Amino acid sequence: MELPAIFASEGTNSDTPLARIGRITKIKQVNREYEFEYTIDRDIPGIPNAKLDTLARELSIDHWQFSRTHWSIKDVDLFEVLLKHSAVTKIGPKLFKITDDPVDEDSVAVMMPFSSEFAPVYQALGKAAKDVRMSCTRADDIWVDEVIIQDVVKLIATARVVVCDLTGKNANVFYEAGIAHTLGKDVILIAQHESDIPFDLRHIRHIRYLPNAQGLEQLADKVSKRLESLLK
Repeated sequence: MELPAIFASEGTNSDTPLARIGRITKIKQVNREYEFEYTIDRDIPGIPNAKLDTLARELSIDHWQFSRTHWSIKDVDLFEVLLKHSAVTKIGPKLFKITDDPVDEDSVAVMMPFSSEFAPVYQALGKAAKDVRMSCTRADDIWVDEVIIQDVVKLIATARVVVCDLTGKNANVFYEAGIAHTLGKDVILIAQHESDIPFDLRHIRHIRYLPNAQGLEQLADKVSKRLESLLK
């Protein structure tokens, strides 16, 4: 009852009704029989039995099981198999799409406020990336989609590393840092003041810098070393 379950009718041809994913909610023994109560997850689309047949080996399903009424427990991560073969669709965001484009192993995405005062900071980050044979890009460097957030998300999704400058507690950068963390990216947090780091992120190491010549030089050096360690 603690495991996700597949509920399917017999057969593997194209006319077979769709199998559904759900949970067993109650099991009751009546004499030598078992009665099951279950719920179907309506947010997960049905899966053709023919598709399950192609995944039978990975799901540890014997072929005879498609022609017998029965129940069984498998030592298999159900969703790992189904997601790997696109048998079910991941639940995704509504405001933008996560691109399927490959990651550019030499790219660093920079998230910072759109302000001229951050131009020297961006240059310092560019130097840090160049030192390890990478290149920096930020959202205002590109214009592909009509909706800017889609360009930002694509930039984050295809970057090897994401640098987020939290200086000034910019709401856009906070939002972008959240996307980067959700996508499992290596994220480097930088800020001019410790107070710029929100409470939920203070447990994560960050790089503090001063916006003067010496401070930016030190920033470039620290970011370069961090990039190098991530690449290893």
